[in-house]
Amino acid sequence: MSNFREIVTKAVIGKAKKTSNNKFSIETEERPDTVLGCWVINNTFNGTNHNGSVLINGAFDVNVWYSYDNDTKTAVSTKRFNYTDKMNVPLKNDTVLDNNSEIIVRSLKQPTVTKVDIHNGVVDLDIEKELGVEIVGNTKVKISVEDLDDDYEELLDEELDEEIDKVDENYLETEIVDDNK
Repeated sequence: MSNFREIVTKAVIGKAKKTSNNKFSIETEERPDTVLGCWVINNTFNGTNHNGSVLINGAFDVNVWYSYDNDTKTAVSTKRFNYTDKMNVPLKNDTVLDNNSEIIVRSLKQPTVTKVDIHNGVVDLDIEKELGVEIVGNTKVKISVEDLDDDYEELLDEELDEEIDKVDENYLETEIVDDNK
């Protein structure tokens, strides 16, 4: 015969990913002629519950290496950009995102520059990134529990009494007397 039990545990109740492309601009100290390199570093982010959706607030630094003065000199400009992404993460089994849910955000693809242009002395950038979100919350698992016979041998008091009756209580005394002869 089996019956069922419910176990309350923490589990991933929702999971989603989002790729975003954003445009940014950097004004350099000098008028750039050519962009020689561009990279994104120090990407930081966190996710919070915002009315049942996940709001991701993050920031990264963009470094632009460029030439100026008719390509005779170089410089690097750095600017920090903030970003906000909103994700509606589908949840499993009619669960809801609440303040007890844990929101885990991962960078699935680090922000990278996909396009660079110079317009009127301003460096325009297209930056692509991919973020993944997992929602961990309470859920129930139903398991089948079967009644099993316990596997212990049961000793009866009568058997134990029979074994005790077989013990010679004078064993040690008999041996000591025989050694003294």
